[in-house]
Amino acid sequence: MRIRRRLGSVASLVLLFSVTALAASSVDTQKSTLTIRVYKSGFFSAFAHDHEISAPIDSGSFSEENPSVEISIDASKLKVLDKESSADERDKIQKRMLSSEVLDSDQFKEIRFHSTQVERAGEGIWQVTGDLTLHGQTHPIAFRVQKSNGHYQGVAELKQTAFGMTPISIAGGSVKVKDQVRIEFDVVGQ
Repeated sequence: MRIRRRLGSVASLVLLFSVTALAASSVDTQKSTLTIRVYKSGFFSAFAHDHEISAPIDSGSFSEENPSVEISIDASKLKVLDKESSADERDKIQKRMLSSEVLDSDQFKEIRFHSTQVERAGEGIWQVTGDLTLHGQTHPIAFRVQKSNGHYQGVAELKQTAFGMTPISIAGGSVKVKDQVRIEFDVVGQ
């Protein structure tokens, strides 16, 4: 009788684990994209250009059943894609972005998002609130996610200064990077 109860308990735990595992999906890091857009400003901004940065997702998971999202990015893997820049210019921007002047990727290796609340906002639409850890600081952010053909897409915006980063400024401030950054994502499950 005891053995039967234990087997029943073990079977229940295995079933619970299996259902939970099925409800949560891993992020397909090869098919998912996260793009950061940094815009220019200043008096001579016409002589500069906006920046497009690829941020490959290192790992992540999400669940519609028990609404939650987790995403992790290796800060050192962010890559400047600026099509308007020469290879030398891209390399300079890349080094500066990863340096202690901006991201300080040697010290702050991981960028992490963890949802704290996910609310359905319509069919295939969610309002997501969570904690973003960037540059050693964690702050709440909120954004909408829309599901289309198995892709979860959306846009989040944040201010660099909120995470302790000073936007780059050159030529005495006549060309500078805007404080607000736009993050566009397209996440696919495995």
